[in-house]
Amino acid sequence: MEDLYREIIIDHYKNPQYRGHLDPSDIHFEDDNPLCGDHIEITLRVDGDGKVTDGRFDGNGCAISQSSADLLIESVIGKSIEAVKQLTKQDVLDLLGIELGPVRLKCALLPLKVLKAGVYGLSEANDDLIA
Repeated sequence: MEDLYREIIIDHYKNPQYRGHLDPSDIHFEDDNPLCGDHIEITLRVDGDGKVTDGRFDGNGCAISQSSADLLIESVIGKSIEAVKQLTKQDVLDLLGIELGPVRLKCALLPLKVLKAGVYGLSEANDDLIA
């Protein structure tokens, strides 16, 4: 089963469905992981009812961070901003479907940190967002 998830991660890394920028966008945030150099930028469009109608990510880094961003954007389209604010690190781990060590965990959670900082309208991201 873990091999299937590894294939999904590689596929989202090599063929991301949500890579790019939205211009204009309602939400924009970017950050990086200084330990490994991964960088993620997320842009979202939100309708008048507070629902995410479209999303994109851009950046560079390892297969885990990039596929995590693609899977996360896919999962939030159609959700309310309030539902996005409730996402947890376990939700991201469930999307990825494999066990990760501490270093790879930071890679996988960078997109969640960026996403939540954006929806909360913060000027700076911190690890408390991904608790």
